[in-house]
Amino acid sequence: MHITVLTPDKKVFEGEITSVKVPGTLGQFQVLKNHAPIVSSLQEGAVEIVTAAGNYDFYDTETGTIQTANVPGAKIIYKISGGFIEVLNNEISLLLENILKR
Repeated sequence: MHITVLTPDKKVFEGEITSVKVPGTLGQFQVLKNHAPIVSSLQEGAVEIVTAAGNYDFYDTETGTIQTANVPGAKIIYKISGGFIEVLNNEISLLLENILKR
């Protein structure tokens, strides 16, 4: 699956993943390969991305910079203030209001 995570001012993550957990407004849910198409609003909480093989770009909250890595199975967690998720044909778009400090 491919995911793109955006805030109004930057790209937070882009690359191949095996799963993503998000804080939906009706409860937390996980997206895996071949998930049914969905659009959902998100509330404040944690987004957990599990990476797949291949390069990915991610926002490092500690340094405030965009990093490139290739670590399959890495868990990247962002605390968010809300947003939206769209899933269609193994393409995931996360549009976030903001990334919060942990």
